[in-house]
Amino acid sequence: MYDILLRRGTVLLAPDRAAVLDVAIVDGKIAAIGSEILGEVALVLDCAGRLVSPPLVESHIHLDSVLTAGEPRWNQSGTLFEGIAIWGDRKRDLTLEDVKQRARKMLKQQAMLGVLYVRTHADVSESPGCENKLTALRALLEVRDEVRDWMTVQVVAFPQDGIYGSAGNAALMVEALERGADAVGGIPHYEMTREDGVRSVEQIFDWAEQFDRLIDIHCDETDDEQSRFLEVVAACAWRREMGDRVTASHTTAFGSYNNAYALKLMGILARAKINFVANPLINITLQGRTDTYPKRRGVTRVKELWQAGLNVSLGHDCVQDPWYALGTGNLLDVANMAVHVCQMTGLAQIDACYDMVTWGGARTLNLDGYGIAVGNVASLVVLDAGSKYDAVRCRPVVRSVISRGKVVARTVPVRGEWFGGD
Repeated sequence: MYDILLRRGTVLLAPDRAAVLDVAIVDGKIAAIGSEILGEVALVLDCAGRLVSPPLVESHIHLDSVLTAGEPRWNQSGTLFEGIAIWGDRKRDLTLEDVKQRARKMLKQQAMLGVLYVRTHADVSESPGCENKLTALRALLEVRDEVRDWMTVQVVAFPQDGIYGSAGNAALMVEALERGADAVGGIPHYEMTREDGVRSVEQIFDWAEQFDRLIDIHCDETDDEQSRFLEVVAACAWRREMGDRVTASHTTAFGSYNNAYALKLMGILARAKINFVANPLINITLQGRTDTYPKRRGVTRVKELWQAGLNVSLGHDCVQDPWYALGTGNLLDVANMAVHVCQMTGLAQIDACYDMVTWGGARTLNLDGYGIAVGNVASLVVLDAGSKYDAVRCRPVVRSVISRGKVVARTVPVRGEWFGGD
């Protein structure tokens, strides 16, 4: 007997393969996929041709700061650096329950929107006069464990103020990893000197090897064309043969490099084979603030990285916090923005933007057993769309969310009626 049978869905079996099929689930696993599966079933979901997709993957978010917009004040300049200053004040008031309550609320909201895998950064640095002793990290580790039955969460130890921005930050990073953080983070372009930035990258790789952790670095999140830490990250990844375990997030300065240097860098990246995360909602907002006109888009070279065969995924980054006052956590909004900002409007390119919030994100998070295949964990979503193109274009309701073989969320779309005549 099957626990759940999804009948007649347009099933995304791979980025380049979809077919109208049935999917049967037993004991939390995908038991069968076929054109017409027969047998006793406890619950039948008639998909009627709707898109059955692997879950959406949030590659980059800061759950410790979500839902704090306006606390203690609004970001009036809209810049990254004012956001950092405001967060420095807000985190003085962090408590475990404060962070956990907001993080749980956002994770439930994201799950309703089809997201079942999340990588979150947790600020482990201390501002002068502010000693929270890893409050954000401890809270998010507790939330990670509390939601594990329906959501997979990875926590990155992230030094928002730099590893060397304060005397105690390096020790806090080590303690965060000892407490169980899943990945090592960094922000080399925010260190006080170029030399400190390079040293921080090398230290991150040392910690990753010591603790057997993934790496996810906020890298060159600036309009400064002289910020070139991506080459340092790529070189370290290549020399230590760690490429698939390393992620460079943001890399917005890549959009400001001259083409001669960018061409050289692409060759290094092709050798290193690291992962990239772009955050188009945030970076189109934060970057270019010092430009008059022409004004830069402030997003990394997503299209060119994708065309080069490198793994690119997309993140929401911020939701209603000091850096970005908007957002709902909907990754289809992010994919839709990527289509526009990155000028990826060809059909294959639009589909690629959907892939970046699914399979691309799974590669960034280094997930095993992701996707709709017999034997895999039965985590999948049913969208009110018939194709990836429609999903990105319309950002439809996620009708059903199945996590580990259980329906954890359902949404009934609102249908409008027209009374205005022909």
